[in-house]
Amino acid sequence: MLLEGKFTVVQMKANRRLRFNQPSRLPSSGDSGIEDERVLVLVFESISWDIHTLCSIATVSQRFCAIARRILWRRLCEHRAPVMISALSGGVPSGRIDGGWNALAKLMFFCGGGESTRYFNLSQPTPGHFVRESRFSKTSGRFFLPKNCRGDLLYVSDPCEHHAVGGDEHLGVFRGVFREFMRSKTRQCLVRRQAELEEKVRCPYCGGRVWSMTAARLVPKSAARRLGSRDGGLEFFVCVNGHLHGTCWLIPLSSDEEDGGAFDDEDSDDFYGSIL
Repeated sequence: MLLEGKFTVVQMKANRRLRFNQPSRLPSSGDSGIEDERVLVLVFESISWDIHTLCSIATVSQRFCAIARRILWRRLCEHRAPVMISALSGGVPSGRIDGGWNALAKLMFFCGGGESTRYFNLSQPTPGHFVRESRFSKTSGRFFLPKNCRGDLLYVSDPCEHHAVGGDEHLGVFRGVFREFMRSKTRQCLVRRQAELEEKVRCPYCGGRVWSMTAARLVPKSAARRLGSRDGGLEFFVCVNGHLHGTCWLIPLSSDEEDGGAFDDEDSDDFYGSIL
């Protein structure tokens, strides 16, 4: 009831704004009130594209779900990370994203958690959750690319820290996304090596099948260094739509330790986002 009341007030404000900017009547399309797509866009603009509200609205009905998939998820991504989205879509206004905009929105603000795999053992799985803040960097992404694949564009997040049950170590969970993965050199390397898709692991963002970069021996040592992880304590997967997710054991660092590497330059295309 509280959400419904808040949403009604926001809708009334959006309608007043719409009448001010659009003195003529909306084209007749059989839609009215909150079900009109432009009204929905104005509503979410007024609440800064709150992802929790969008998730709730997308589950109200099939119509709302369809509008969210066609318009709202993309507008959320563009509002929260315009430079990163422009880079991923090639700057094309009508450009598409592999796996869908809803999957990209989830990847931007949801940590998928971690579970045991054949290369990575956990005493028990760590659950997924919304993150309070996100930072994605194409500078960090280059550390995850083999030398002959560094022409690819990959954004990778800072690791989300989880306390490991039954031990003093901390688990880092990270995620990322490729631009045009189907045309990437990374995918070409996987195909040339005849890497097999995993049977039991699925992408937590689009549900697609994944390759283990560890099994394919395509994990650069620079990736562990960038994350602050020990050698052999890192594993990550890439799905057929170019979504990356992985886990690592984090090494405790003293306050005077700094991360070094060949790509430690400032990057204006980094994305910093808050869920609040």
